[in-house]
Amino acid sequence: MKHYCATQTQALLPFPALVDMLARTVRDYAGGTIACPERTTVPTHDGGGVLMCMPAVGADLITTKLLTIFGANTALHLPAIQGTVTCADAHDGRFLFGLDGPTVTMRRTSAISMLAIRTFVHGHVRRVLVIGTGTQALAHVEALAALHPAIEVAIRGRTPDRAERFCTQHATDRLMLRPERAGAEDGFDVVITTTSSTTPIFDTPADARRLVIGVGAYRPDMAEIAPQVVRASQIYVDDPIGAPSEAGDILQAGVPWGDVRALAQAFDTPRDPARPVFFKSVGCAAWDLAACRVARDMQTRLSPEA
Repeated sequence: MKHYCATQTQALLPFPALVDMLARTVRDYAGGTIACPERTTVPTHDGGGVLMCMPAVGADLITTKLLTIFGANTALHLPAIQGTVTCADAHDGRFLFGLDGPTVTMRRTSAISMLAIRTFVHGHVRRVLVIGTGTQALAHVEALAALHPAIEVAIRGRTPDRAERFCTQHATDRLMLRPERAGAEDGFDVVITTTSSTTPIFDTPADARRLVIGVGAYRPDMAEIAPQVVRASQIYVDDPIGAPSEAGDILQAGVPWGDVRALAQAFDTPRDPARPVFFKSVGCAAWDLAACRVARDMQTRLSPEA
């Protein structure tokens, strides 16, 4: 079984194909043709790290993502997150290939945000605010550059220096990347939060002209979006099964889960254009399966004999 490194995995997951495949896979998942049990998280004996296992079984492929997360690794000059995604044929169980796990997570997470933009934003996207300067912020900038070239993307960091440094390190001629200007929160078509904050970092009043996407908060005690913004919005989630135990933004806002809709519903029932939309992304192993579908197709295209 061939294993692809991070650079090779990135090349096998071009954003246009990945977003299209995610749209198909979101429908499959909603229709029950993908089995995707809740992820298993096992801490190490010393509490310094965790092992995470996320399997998914579709009619065509079987995928399993294994990750280790060790927060102290940064001080050791090692990656905090390491892992792999294995892909097997669902008809005979043959293992086909392995992908770099963190790269898959970055690409499919930002691609889900791009799918939300395609679904909820009417007209052209002109200005986007990305809050955060970590790996997910970078993944979203790369996705925006691939799918929405020539737009303006502003970066808000924990400090102005961090935002400035991020923009300098990741400057691209595909779009205008700059630090956020003070007091310039209005006028963005999309706001994407990518931090691990436990307190809200975006509290600008909800506006029907602006899509808000929450990516970073993945535990009940975490929240990036202020409760009043969440409550004033139509709320959609990528995974309605995982969100009730993970989407801190929604949990802390006290929104009844009966008022929360799945992304798949928006494909066939358009949202009310007069009301703001908040899209919460919590992630799902089915999205790893979508990535493997794209990688399989790309692998076949690049190496017909594979």
